[in-house]
Amino acid sequence: MKKLIEEFRHGWQGISQPSLPFSIGFATCCLALATLARWGLAEIRPDVFFTPYLPAVFFATAVGGARMGVVTAIASGVLGVTVNFGDTRADPARLALLLIYWVVCGFTIWGVAHYRSIVAEQRRISKRLIQEEEYRKLLVDELQHRLKNKSSTIHAVLHQVLLDQPQIWAGIDHRIRALSATDDLIAKVDGSGCDIKDLLLSELGPYGHVRFTLNGNPLFLPAKLAVSLALIFHELATNAGKYGAFSSARGLLQVSWSVTDDRLNVTWDETEGPTIDNVGSPGFGTKLLRSALLAFDGKTEIAYLKTGVHCTMQCRVPRTDIAAPAFVRERR
Repeated sequence: MKKLIEEFRHGWQGISQPSLPFSIGFATCCLALATLARWGLAEIRPDVFFTPYLPAVFFATAVGGARMGVVTAIASGVLGVTVNFGDTRADPARLALLLIYWVVCGFTIWGVAHYRSIVAEQRRISKRLIQEEEYRKLLVDELQHRLKNKSSTIHAVLHQVLLDQPQIWAGIDHRIRALSATDDLIAKVDGSGCDIKDLLLSELGPYGHVRFTLNGNPLFLPAKLAVSLALIFHELATNAGKYGAFSSARGLLQVSWSVTDDRLNVTWDETEGPTIDNVGSPGFGTKLLRSALLAFDGKTEIAYLKTGVHCTMQCRVPRTDIAAPAFVRERR
């Protein structure tokens, strides 16, 4: 019985074609039930010959496919003509009704078969997308693993080279560890999300906590938005380290954020950095800054002022994720 139920489910959902014996048995049951229903209707309307068989054709096609639907339509038409209840007898009018019935059956079979083909195609596409997603996760996990190995290797090589220079090593060690912590946080963010302050601390920590200030209320970011902002913060921090506030001994950075309704506003403001005279043509980093928040109905604007880089970010955050204090998230 369990095997029959499973075969019916696979046929009904379009997962696979049922076996021929099962399809014939199911169609026969449908015809028997339709004939029983016709016998019951004959007590009220003895001239109902074909209508009760339409559901039988529909279900036979939905489970067994178009061929089984055609066979069921032919068999039900023959039953409608030859089997009589009461005093009715076959006449030319019934033959005309038979032709109309078969036309209706044809449209029914075509519609159900078309629906089955669409469902099967969607199922194939879904299966392919699931396989591609699993492959993507495998590649990402492998890249993260290789990145950790590479960071560990760099850490070990530098430690060996600077073994006789402990002061220099002490100044480099915590920065390398902070960069590795940032990579770990972004990897975790991809599945669960994180607080915006934790994201900024992880990204800016290697440059020294006295070089930046963070202003804003606790804000938990959903995973996809957190990853997008992590990419933006990393790009801005890298540029600050190369050309901006972090490349100067007196340079400072202030990052502020606020939420109004469902809009997140972030301001990145560098001061006391070197003067930026010439700005080159937009590269990958600039394109990333401009496009990373488009999926969240957002935008990024960057200005190169005499005091330093000034960048504003705006985007939409789902209201359920704007939520708030840590104790509220812990209760969830």
